[in-house]
Amino acid sequence: MARYTGSVCRLCRREGMKLFLKGYRCETAKCAIEKRGYAPGQHGQGRKKFSEYGIQLREKQKVKRIYGVLEKPFRAYFARAERKKGVAGENLLQTLELRMDNIIYRMGLAPSRNAARQLVRHNHFTVNGRKVNIPSYILSKGDEIAPAQKKIGKFPVKTALESMKDKSQPHWLIFDVESKKGIVQDLPTREDITIPIEEQLIVELYSR
Repeated sequence: MARYTGSVCRLCRREGMKLFLKGYRCETAKCAIEKRGYAPGQHGQGRKKFSEYGIQLREKQKVKRIYGVLEKPFRAYFARAERKKGVAGENLLQTLELRMDNIIYRMGLAPSRNAARQLVRHNHFTVNGRKVNIPSYILSKGDEIAPAQKKIGKFPVKTALESMKDKSQPHWLIFDVESKKGIVQDLPTREDITIPIEEQLIVELYSR
């Protein structure tokens, strides 16, 4: 399967904003954006003017990189969003937010979406009592997420559970540290997604 194997800090610099791809490091002075807040490459510091198409493309690339989705599945998500009732751009973001790796990250059980993907692939979590190791698995309202019993004492999950009290969660998710269970108590709305995204640009790009 194709995947990006280069420096993820270059992706943040290319988009000109923190994408929080390296977890805790992104919140420190070691973040690449803090050190070199310009695009990577020989001409990264030059002035650039994007065409309308270029602006739309950059927005799509930014969203893909934030959620860690490749082009083919991203296009499938958009096609699915167009078929649903409502606004296509908002439907797209809602679907991305409901991916299992994103929800693990949003609940504070992993420092980044990349880390969440790895934990999911290694059978660290269950959904409604059943083992799920597919990061792109789409959850629904009412689904219950919990660390697998055999993994609770393992380093990544144990550390995350110990630091849960210091982390805030979106209102549509809830995780109880005592019972070690989380619930998708509602579907996310556009107002719940605070990442600076202009989804209409993506709709316009795919409508060309």
